[in-house]
Amino acid sequence: MQGMVRTESHADGDWLVRTVRGNDSGKAYRCPGCQQEVPASAPHVVAWPADGLGGLAERRHWHTPCWRARHRRTPRGSWK
Repeated sequence: MQGMVRTESHADGDWLVRTVRGNDSGKAYRCPGCQQEVPASAPHVVAWPADGLGGLAERRHWHTPCWRARHRRTPRGSWK
C-alpha cells in the first residue's frame, strides 16, 4: 500500500486512513459504502478502526467519494 496513514475522527469513532494510488495486483475489493467493486488498480482509500482491535481483518477498501460521503450515507453490509 502507498500513502501515509492519517487519523480521522468521525461520529462513529476514530479511523486510520490511507490513500492508495492503485496497483496491478489484480485483486478486487467490495466498498462498504456502495457495495460496488473497487478494483485494486483504481485509486481508493483503506480505512480501519484506530482502536487497534481486529488488525488486518478490520481494513476495508472504499471508493474515495464513498469514504468522503460517510457522514451522509452509512456503510452497507456486515461492516460498521
